[in-house]
Amino acid sequence: MRPQLLAIALAIAVLLVPVSASADVVARISKGGQTMDVYVQGVHTYSWPVSTGRGRYATPSGTFRPQRLERRWYSTRYSGAPMHYAVFYSGGYAIHATVEVGRLGQPASHGCVRLAPGHAREFYSLVRSYGANRTRITITR
Repeated sequence: MRPQLLAIALAIAVLLVPVSASADVVARISKGGQTMDVYVQGVHTYSWPVSTGRGRYATPSGTFRPQRLERRWYSTRYSGAPMHYAVFYSGGYAIHATVEVGRLGQPASHGCVRLAPGHAREFYSLVRSYGANRTRITITR
């Protein structure tokens, strides 16, 4: 194949890749390390302490896309507990702000991923800005 045709074919192939196949915002949450690393357009941008689920309230592992965002939310399951700047990723599980910042860095939640309020606000803003379809959340042991 001639080099010009090869270049054209490659350009067409790149254009045909669905936009949702890539992620501009990637959150990697380590339950073992109790940390959340955020990458924006492939650049490691933030590393924050988190609290994930404790005991029988394990945070689910896997790779997710945000399902919905809620700026101000109160748990309908746990006595109206505040879950502001919530990025819901699997049913009732979300990444959200907590007032219990002294417990960050250790398992403490009922399965959600808790962040300091400023960090939750920043992550929420990133997801809102780039869009849920361009965000990936990966939670590992």
